[in-house]
Amino acid sequence: MGVQQYDEIGEAFEGFKSLPLIRYGEVPSFLGMVGDVSGKSVLDLACGTGFYSRELKRRGATDVLGVDISVEMIAAAREMEQRDPLGARYEVGDVAELRPLDRRFDIAVAVQCLNYAEDIAAMERMCRNIHGSLVPGGEFFVLAQKPDYRFDCASLDKYGFRCEPTGEETETGPRVRVTALLEPQPISIVSGVPRREVYEKCLRVTGFSEVEWVPLQASESGIREFGEDFWADLLAHPPLEMLRCRA
Repeated sequence: MGVQQYDEIGEAFEGFKSLPLIRYGEVPSFLGMVGDVSGKSVLDLACGTGFYSRELKRRGATDVLGVDISVEMIAAAREMEQRDPLGARYEVGDVAELRPLDRRFDIAVAVQCLNYAEDIAAMERMCRNIHGSLVPGGEFFVLAQKPDYRFDCASLDKYGFRCEPTGEETETGPRVRVTALLEPQPISIVSGVPRREVYEKCLRVTGFSEVEWVPLQASESGIREFGEDFWADLLAHPPLEMLRCRA
């Protein structure tokens, strides 16, 4: 479901990070949840163009490997690494069929990754591969579409996005079309919205524990930029949610 649509986006995917929802919501919330990575090794799954790989390297991670199923996304990530060398490594790979890696990592991150599993078996394979790539006690951090997001709530347009159900249902949950309202051309991506119990069961049966859901927040800089009232609709019905657990 995800490969072709991401291959067609390429480096334009970086533009997502400039939109209010991502810049002042997702990015600070996710990095805040991950916390201090100084001296730690990080596996960035579904790394896209390497935004989080680069950010975690800047924050002191010793070894960062980004993996993505899209050839074009990895090409863009490697090109950015060449322009501004930070020491992050990238390779093309499917998380559901992840090759044995040359080491185990302290931390794994997966932003918009598990929600692309076509069915429960595929999500279990993803989780099992991720668990096997972590040191005992290693941490796994996830960001994805909020499992019980209400599509009839206030519009997300002012935050830079539109979120609409496609009407399709899979074994893991409904599908959604998310449109980034970029100029001059909006970009739409279709993904799954797995149910909360699907995430929790897949993680637990593959060995993860301490599974905890973490809400999205608006950053202090976002509140200074737009004011508190601007963020009220987003915080009342956030389209994204985070999750943390331990191997």
